[in-house]
Parts: sequence; structure tokens; C-alpha cells
Amino acid sequence: MRNKKFNNVLVVLGGTSGERTISLESGRACMKALKKKGYKVSSFDPKNKNFNLINKKKIDVIFNALHGRDGEDGIAQSYFEYLKIPYTHSGVISSFNAMNKIISKEIFIKNNIKTPKFISIKKTEYKFKKIQQIIINKKINFPIVLKPINEGSSIGVKIVKNTKSLKSSVKFLFKKYNQLIVEQFIGGQEIQAAVLNDTAIGAIELIPKRSFYDYKAKYKKSVNTKHIMPARLKKNKYREVLKIAKKAHSALECKGVTRSDFKYFKNKFYILETNTQPGMTSLSLVPEIANYYGIAFPKLVEKILLDASINR
Repeated sequence: MRNKKFNNVLVVLGGTSGERTISLESGRACMKALKKKGYKVSSFDPKNKNFNLINKKKIDVIFNALHGRDGEDGIAQSYFEYLKIPYTHSGVISSFNAMNKIISKEIFIKNNIKTPKFISIKKTEYKFKKIQQIIINKKINFPIVLKPINEGSSIGVKIVKNTKSLKSSVKFLFKKYNQLIVEQFIGGQEIQAAVLNDTAIGAIELIPKRSFYDYKAKYKKSVNTKHIMPARLKKNKYREVLKIAKKAHSALECKGVTRSDFKYFKNKFYILETNTQPGMTSLSLVPEIANYYGIAFPKLVEKILLDASINR
């Protein structure tokens, strides 16, 4: 039976980021689930209309199904705050901090959450020989992960194995991005843990057939990434990764649902990032984790919705 806290739900989906296609899929899946639960549901795509055109008189709550830049980094959230409409997921500052890989890493380090060694490089200050020396001084060894500081779904991520590849990859990425992060590659198991309304609900293991869990591995059915639920960890280590995921969620002051991505290597967990707008598609991990623990997809979507508020 539908909860009476909200009646008219506006699902915001699509947008203009590189994750538009996935956002549309997530949004449509959530709309279907909410309709199944008895809510009156409409949609809004900020690619077609400005946020200021949202008619707040006709809606009670916003379900934010956007992914990537302008939807997951505090921009959309600032509009929702301005409109004074309750909305799902994390707030302006938390979203910005989590999306920015440098800021989030600094927050993780401050809270004693282990994360791979890294440096950041700006296009305006870029000199390859200088970067090489900093990498040596930081004891960051090949293979190295190179990525934009504020993209999601592994967009723009490159794993480089030598100096020549590093130089060409940096040059290529600087054509599109102004700042990059250079990070130590960590081997081991791919573990992702979900937190729902401040409770860590489970962790899944991924075995990608590609070199790492990239965009294609996440969203192309034909790629066939193997999902193992629950993750193959000893009981104490499974509890540990859930505890770290919850700690990261709290350190970033997130709300609603998050998914934290880890590497488990030599008996240690390394957090890579925390996603404040995790995917809600048929291949998405949070719905799979939730389903394993008895939370069916419509119920999961409703739980996220009912946590919505203003000033998150």
C-alpha cells in the first residue's frame, strides 16, 4: 500500500552528461516502480527544459535519477533547494564533494579510510617531466590509473602501463578535461557496497572480462561481467567492508542511497569512490544487492523516495 507522505512524484532523468543514456534507463525503471506502488508520476528532462520551469505546485517530491555532471555534482540539487521541493539522494555539498575525486579522497584520508595514492594535475600547469618526478617522489608505480576528477561510470578512465602510454593518455584527456587525477592502480577483488538510509545493506563482487570495470562492463549486457552476491569474503571482512562503506557515506554526509567502490588487495580494502546517484538499471548493483536481502526493486525505490527532504 502506498505511503501517504508524498503523492505526486516528479522523476528527473536524462540530462546532458555522458551518462544520459543510463540516466534515462534508471529514471524509466524508477517511474515504473513508483507507479506500481500507486504514486502519480511525471518526468522532467533538463536537457529539454530549464530546471526553473518545474511547476512546484503540481508536485510533492523530486526523485533524482540523473547521473554524471550537472545531475550528481550539486548543480541539480541547488535548483531543487532553490525551488524548496523535497528531493532524493544527497544534498548540494555532499554531492559536489563525492563527485570531485580529489576532495572525496582528502575526506577519506582525513577519516582514516584507506584509498590509493594519488596526485592531481591541471592542464594549465602541465609539464610532463615535472609530473614524472612527482610520481616518482610519491612512489606511484605502473600500472597507473588516469581519470578526470569529476566524471562517473568510469568515463575517461585509462589504465596506463608505461611512461609512453601515460604521456599520450594525459595529452588525449587534456583535450576534454582541465584537471586529472593520477592514481596508483590496485589489483585484487572488485567489491562494491551499498548503503541505504544510513544502513549498509550488502556487498557484491565483480569479475569483469575487460581489464577493469569500465563503462562497457557496467552497462553492456554482451560484455558479461560476472556478479557474485554476496562478495566472496570471510565473514569478518564482509562486515568490515560494510562498516567502511557506511563510514564513507557518513564522512561525506550523504543521504538516501550510495554505492562505494573498493579494491580488496592483500587483506586490505581501498576505497576508490562513493557514488551518490548509483544506477537503477537492470544491470545495476544496488538493486541486485537490495534484492538479495529481500528488498524488491519497487520497495527499494520507495525507500529512497520516502527519505526525500529539503536542505539535505
